[in-house]
Amino acid sequence: MTLADLIAEASARLAAAQQAGQLAFGHGTTNAQDEAAWLILWKLGLPLDCDLDTESARAVTAAEAQGALALIDERITSRKPAAYLTREAWLQGLPFYVDERTIVPRSFIAELITDADGQGTLDAWLNENTSNVLDLCTGNGSLAVLAALAWPEVRVDGADISADALAVARINVEKHGLEDRVRLLQSDGLAAVRGPYDLILCNPPYVNARSMAMLPAEYRAEPMLALSGNTEGGSDGMDFIRRLLSPDGALAHMSAHAVLVLEIGNEREHYEAAFPALAEHTVWLDTSAGADQVLLLTREALSEAPLR
Repeated sequence: MTLADLIAEASARLAAAQQAGQLAFGHGTTNAQDEAAWLILWKLGLPLDCDLDTESARAVTAAEAQGALALIDERITSRKPAAYLTREAWLQGLPFYVDERTIVPRSFIAELITDADGQGTLDAWLNENTSNVLDLCTGNGSLAVLAALAWPEVRVDGADISADALAVARINVEKHGLEDRVRLLQSDGLAAVRGPYDLILCNPPYVNARSMAMLPAEYRAEPMLALSGNTEGGSDGMDFIRRLLSPDGALAHMSAHAVLVLEIGNEREHYEAAFPALAEHTVWLDTSAGADQVLLLTREALSEAPLR
């Protein structure tokens, strides 16, 4: 059996499970072929960015094939995201440790921090005085790490309510050698952070109640605290964001020329219904998922249209 044969067999198994409604993608890959290649290459100890055209004829032993296909079967039967099985997720070309204590990193904000050329959309919103950055709801710390690497002159605070998530984030801060520039804080929202910050990044829990009820098993394997935006009695997914955008929320922790970058996924309709006063002040940023997933608000915008 060759590597190409093995990936084809793995892809067929994953595709069949998806077609039967027994599998869902979305945690780093969107289809059976990519997920099969990821898991097989990882299991065989091959670089995930290797040239499959060049390596396709590589011979695979019976033992290697058996172990790799066992991993594929575990992915199907456990319904765990692949990243939980490999203990590794990739974001903007960088590896991050991940386990069930934190959500699998996949924020589109990462694309805005840095692209393949080392530049990012957010560069245009920063200036020479940008020195303090907050990654709120940091999870496994991936956005905090990306920010620190993209802007070597800044200091980054990564805050999360979950002590478990912060333990994972600490692994990633150390993995990338950023202990001197990334500080991790346990905080319920903004309660334990100080600032002022020149840039606040936030990928909060925002999924509405109806969507939560329909989540595939792979998403339910993640901490619900990181997904559900309905923890304070709401149903539109905006509970955390209401606190964040209140007058004593982000605004009180922002420097004079600061910006807030907020991911809301597929909840634009609920965001605009919840915050009509901010509609004309909201800047929607282009990502690979479109221009309705991530928004930007300046401090000036928040102060001109405060939420009461």
